[in-house]
This record gives sequence, structure tokens and C-alpha cells, in this order.
Amino acid sequence: MDESIRYHLLKQIEQNPGITQRELSKKAGISLGKTNYCLNALIEKGLIKASNFKNSKNRTAYLYKLTPKGMEEKARVTVRFLRRKMQEFDALEKEIEELRAEVDELQGDSSKLEAQS
Repeated sequence: MDESIRYHLLKQIEQNPGITQRELSKKAGISLGKTNYCLNALIEKGLIKASNFKNSKNRTAYLYKLTPKGMEEKARVTVRFLRRKMQEFDALEKEIEELRAEVDELQGDSSKLEAQS
């Protein structure tokens, strides 16, 4: 399972234990089938527990809860996710600086050409 998906699923479950698989799939940007697969993997690894209950429509629903092991894993995944996003941000900042310099250079060249005309 992709680290980003793991981060988003654990975060959403921690914030809203009664979240449905459909809502999780939308928030994580993955298919419902993949969400089900990932939740089962998290359950097998002992990171979350699922218990069923009757919702307001008298249908069976699941309540997801992070286990103590899941809370530890969420903390580790969050740190790694933040590091990766900071690296991406730094790389993006550098690329923006390079593009600005290129645009400034191109604008300077076009000004020189206009002056020569």
C-alpha cells in the first residue's frame, strides 16, 4: 500500500471512526475496491479494528478505530509524509526560481530585439 494512501486512511479513521468506505475512498482519491483492500490490510497488520453496528438507517455499518499500534504507525507515517512533502516543496521552489530567471532572461532578450528594430 502506498504511504500516501496509508497516511490518508489512518488520518481519516482517527478523525472520524464512523466514516464509510465510500467516504474514505473519496477523501483518499482511490476506488472503493482499493479502499476495502487497504482497510483489510490495515486490520490484518493490527493497525485498525473494525466493529459493526446498526446505523440510523438500520443498516449494518462499521466503526473503525486505530489500535495503539495503529497510533504509533500513524505518527511514523505522518513524519515520513511531512518530510517527503517538504522535499517536494523545496524542489518546487527551486524550479520556480529557475523558471522566473528564464522568464526574466527571455523578457530581457525581447526588449533588446525591440530596441534594435
